[in-house]
Amino acid sequence: MRRESPLEIPASFNLADYFLDRPAQEHSNRVAILGEPHEVTYAELARLANRAGNALRAAGCQPGERVLIALPDSAEFIAAFFGAAKIGAIAVPVNPFGTAADFGYYADDCGARFAVVHANALGEFARAADGVSFERIFVAGNPVASSAGMPTGPKWLAWEQALNAESPELATHRTAANDPAFFLYTSGSSGKPKAAIHEHKDMLATTRDFAQGVLGLRADDRTFSASKLFFAYGLGNAMYFPFSVGASTVLHPDRPRADRIIEVIARYRPTAFFAVPTLYAALLREADHGLRADFSSVRLAVSAGEVLPAEIFERFRRTFGVEILDGIGSTEMLHMFIANRPGKARAGSCGKEVPGCKARIVDEAGHPVAEGAIGNLLVKGASAMAGYWNKPELTARTKLGEWVVTGDKFTLDADGYYHYCGRVDDMMKVAGMWVSPGEVENALLGHPEVIEAAVVSANKSDGLVRPVAYVVLRTGMAGTAELVHALREHVRAKLEHYKCPQEIHFRAELPKTATGKIQRFRLRETLGG
Repeated sequence: MRRESPLEIPASFNLADYFLDRPAQEHSNRVAILGEPHEVTYAELARLANRAGNALRAAGCQPGERVLIALPDSAEFIAAFFGAAKIGAIAVPVNPFGTAADFGYYADDCGARFAVVHANALGEFARAADGVSFERIFVAGNPVASSAGMPTGPKWLAWEQALNAESPELATHRTAANDPAFFLYTSGSSGKPKAAIHEHKDMLATTRDFAQGVLGLRADDRTFSASKLFFAYGLGNAMYFPFSVGASTVLHPDRPRADRIIEVIARYRPTAFFAVPTLYAALLREADHGLRADFSSVRLAVSAGEVLPAEIFERFRRTFGVEILDGIGSTEMLHMFIANRPGKARAGSCGKEVPGCKARIVDEAGHPVAEGAIGNLLVKGASAMAGYWNKPELTARTKLGEWVVTGDKFTLDADGYYHYCGRVDDMMKVAGMWVSPGEVENALLGHPEVIEAAVVSANKSDGLVRPVAYVVLRTGMAGTAELVHALREHVRAKLEHYKCPQEIHFRAELPKTATGKIQRFRLRETLGG
């Protein structure tokens, strides 16, 4: 289903009008949020967002100001996001489970003078706020019930009280389609997070290209994203994708534990489920322990955030009867630019170009590589970021005209399917041959005792590169020398000998970002590589 016609975007465009006010007018009593903790209709949500916009404006927030949002997935998050956009401000959602150092970094980096933070994060946020020049900080939830309590001083305001004092009506500030609308921070899988600047039009582009062009979302769909709203992937899955067609979304404010995800699926019966590979693997572990999820309502299961190992794809289909549509997107591109299609997914592949997006694989000199050869992936599409906030040199290295340098290594097969090989920093040359960490990790995951694996490069004393593996074992299994030998023989039986890890280390867990990506650079640091 490829649409080659250019995306039609009016010169004057505000995302709050399109993704919230429009569905609220067309079907005001339809349920926008199914849970948790309670249902919210489109009309109710639109009024809440208007109150939020009015409260921010009354506090002195001007068009172009950044508003830091540290809220769990909730109606309050959505209202703050759209309320900021509607007055021409710039929403900056961040991980509400962050530390004081995280919040201080985000606030200082984006220069936010306004923030909306949940009471559960108040202790960490308050420590960060001492070193940041906030004008007003709104506290949602019940600060009395939190361990920190409500701070005193004129800059601290109760969010619910501020909203109740404002009108549920709000005229939209006139914005251009290419005005900045929101910042999204990269997940930090390879270092300090960077703020990608996205414009009002960008959500419209990913909606047309992926939500409609690939998934075919409908008004009767119920979406459930285990990935959170502060993450680019989750923002589409759980907010503006369903809102674009008047569908319902299931919000889950807590951390995505597999047993709780199973409960939510049973209760709300979603038709479209979105997660990352580590969660799909966790769901399989629960199934191994007898806790089975009922995926009979799910017509679309989507994976992104990191490559989905072929082993997990096959096991999930056998166990639950559901095909996972793996794809790749990025914060810089807002959502997916390569993805598998329903009924045509291939294990171990990220799929084909999403309609409206283009990709090419090039060598270090920028020339196209031969079919099947490993090269650097470049992509382009209407949803590409305008640049990184306050990082012109990095922007210039990442955006080459219309093309975005993804930092990923890929191959393209004869059928037009793209295959992820690893991040540029994660790839390694062993004996003069490229080795993809993902290929070795998938081989390790094929062993019955392994539930997670990460492969990194390390330098020998003679300067040569060796692959080193870190694995997480099934509950109750011990990491022994005999098991190391068995794992190495298992990989040797599947891959060329030079790809076999020369060392295998056992870990209780692997370091990950808040969005579920394995932080391989932290594993390399332990090796000094």
